[in-house]
Amino acid sequence: MTQRTILAAITAGALLALPAAAAEGPNKTDDTYELLNLFGAVFERVRADYVEEPGDQDLIEEAINGMLTSLDPHSSYLSAKRFRETQVQTRGEFGGLGIEVTMENGLVKVVSPIEDTPAFRAGVKPGDLITHLDEKPVMGMTLSEAVEIMRGPPGSDLILSIRREEREPFDVTVTRAVIKIQSVKSRLEADVGYVRITQFNSQTKEGLERAVEGFHEQLGDKLRGVVLDLRFNPGGLLDQAIAVSDAFLEQGEIVSTRSRQSDDTQRYNARPGDLARDLPIVVLINEGSASASEIVAGALQDHRRAMILGTKTFGKGSVQTIIPLPGHGAMRLTTARYYTPSGRSIQAKGIDPDVVVAQARVEEVEQARRRTEADLEGALDTPRDGGGELAPEEDRPEAEAKPSGTDLNGDFQLARALDFLNGFAFFSRHQVE
Repeated sequence: MTQRTILAAITAGALLALPAAAAEGPNKTDDTYELLNLFGAVFERVRADYVEEPGDQDLIEEAINGMLTSLDPHSSYLSAKRFRETQVQTRGEFGGLGIEVTMENGLVKVVSPIEDTPAFRAGVKPGDLITHLDEKPVMGMTLSEAVEIMRGPPGSDLILSIRREEREPFDVTVTRAVIKIQSVKSRLEADVGYVRITQFNSQTKEGLERAVEGFHEQLGDKLRGVVLDLRFNPGGLLDQAIAVSDAFLEQGEIVSTRSRQSDDTQRYNARPGDLARDLPIVVLINEGSASASEIVAGALQDHRRAMILGTKTFGKGSVQTIIPLPGHGAMRLTTARYYTPSGRSIQAKGIDPDVVVAQARVEEVEQARRRTEADLEGALDTPRDGGGELAPEEDRPEAEAKPSGTDLNGDFQLARALDFLNGFAFFSRHQVE
């Protein structure tokens, strides 16, 4: 491949990809061609004089990737192999550790571990900074290169060197596995339906509909509300985030995407029909909730359809478009920003909860026994209702049983969500009476 051939191909691509540059006048176009000539000259010098003979494809692909990754942490070049893996991932099954990552200051930052994956079980947390992969420094790698190392044959181990706030750096060994994502998990907590969405993939909408309809079938009019858990959900497909929001909204805008060209603004609106049938909803969020999760939380919050409870979200409000490159891989390019129905940008801001509840563990404090009325000498016995006899032990009222299925002390945020829905149902019932 000669320099002239290379430059001809690059120039042809520039004419297709940069029509705006030509429209700005000959001086702008001349500058662009001069810079492309510079690229060609560097390319030829590397091919001719580098200490080892490089491959043309590797050089071109790395140059493309460098161009894209210099724009923002989420734009990158996908090799043909990585492009195939990305397509598989959106269908809910892929190989690796099970973490959603980005780049920050040259290090890999964990957005969120995916529930029930090797990384999740190994204790990797949102906000962790990965400094080394198998003792190889991450600094200097692109995100794609780091992800390529993290992927590998199921059953193989990878050592992650992690830096975490308020703790000395440490290593953790994670065994790779085939990651099968069950997008929607659900159960009943007494009279409240609990739905956990782990990631937005092609299975999410159908899974949500089955779960909530199942709550209605099991409890009927006794269903008090729904908890939608989006904690540690790193995002996923935009159309599924829109579908989940639409499931609980009767009308109005769900989200808008705005690009550099004002004419390219897109707005997505809800259609009639509320899957929860107007029952109260609590959405749980935290710092591991990103992208599609933030779209759902923002839409339900702006329409006041749900109470958002937890801690501030990650703040990824940009749109990536995957553009196939025929005969090669694809490019992931940031093309727009997300905005909530009220016009708020999610990017680098996140969604603030309506009620801030940090995760905590409630433990009973052992106290010295205090004297009560029953300890007083000559205290009256407890009478039967309407009579003077002592009520038998088996007839005395007992405290309401704790909802089954959850250790509420182990999940303080969920416990508060259930408290809200139970309290709402209690006051609504008494208002009707």
